[in-house]
Amino acid sequence: MAAHTHIGDLTKQTISRLALSLGLTLAFVFVEIAAGMAGNSLALLTDAAHNFTDVIALGLSWYAVRLATQPSNARKTFGYHRAGILIALVNATTLVVISLGIFYEAWQRFLNPPEVQSGILIGVGSIAFVVNLVTALLVKKGSEHDLNMRATFIHLMGDVLSTIGAVVAGIIIYFTGANWLDALVSALIGVLILWSAWGILRETVDILLESTPHDVDMNAMLGDVLQIKGVLGVHDLHVWSISSSLRTMSAHILTADIPISNGADIQAAINELVAHRYNIGHATIQLECSGCAPDMLYCDMQEAGHVHGHPMP
Repeated sequence: MAAHTHIGDLTKQTISRLALSLGLTLAFVFVEIAAGMAGNSLALLTDAAHNFTDVIALGLSWYAVRLATQPSNARKTFGYHRAGILIALVNATTLVVISLGIFYEAWQRFLNPPEVQSGILIGVGSIAFVVNLVTALLVKKGSEHDLNMRATFIHLMGDVLSTIGAVVAGIIIYFTGANWLDALVSALIGVLILWSAWGILRETVDILLESTPHDVDMNAMLGDVLQIKGVLGVHDLHVWSISSSLRTMSAHILTADIPISNGADIQAAINELVAHRYNIGHATIQLECSGCAPDMLYCDMQEAGHVHGHPMP
């Protein structure tokens, strides 16, 4: 019960931090839009657009965290853990669209650079740096193991770096009058956004396709399971992720014709192995005795010799 309360407290803290970050970011979007229009700065308007996508990202992340706390039911037997993955996919896709728009507008301004009010660019960019850094730090906790939070954190850290670029461009423009630097900084921000989005997209698609987690060596796992006393073979072995922090596994285990109590010991040993060595929190183990014709099973992994990255027959 204490552990459940602790988890609930952490979730409430996460929800509160997301809500505070959302409020700060939304307020600053309006400030940055006004400053960008007054200073005729694409870099500031670009950063405002990126900040607005952060508002959307924070709102969706907030909703996903709240949804993930709902218990499982007859229709959602795994609960709502995939909600965060779907939100991360939406956020990453939004980043790609925004970056393409930035590239187009930056090119137009590079061909015909307008005059930029460097003082406004420097002042507002400096304030934006502080706001973005504070909001990024608010959502950093837990982002290492939660893809939804990581996508949001990357959104915000992208803003931190882009505002640094805007300030540097403003300083150089102030001394040199090279207004084209505003468009160049915007294009670099677009590259940063696109690079960040690609990493999130790749990971979310892997999870939605139920791919094997990148840090799980299936051949090594197969060898470890075969070392457990009483295990004669492994068939139909699958490992996938429900979310970035929740992994599951299913397997058929070949044993001798033994009592159920002995089979329970084998299952317990396998569960302990995969939980501690491969961070798999949910394993479904089906025991098969030696008279069950394992060659008729879907996949005899012990004889296949390779299990990762190849389609099964």
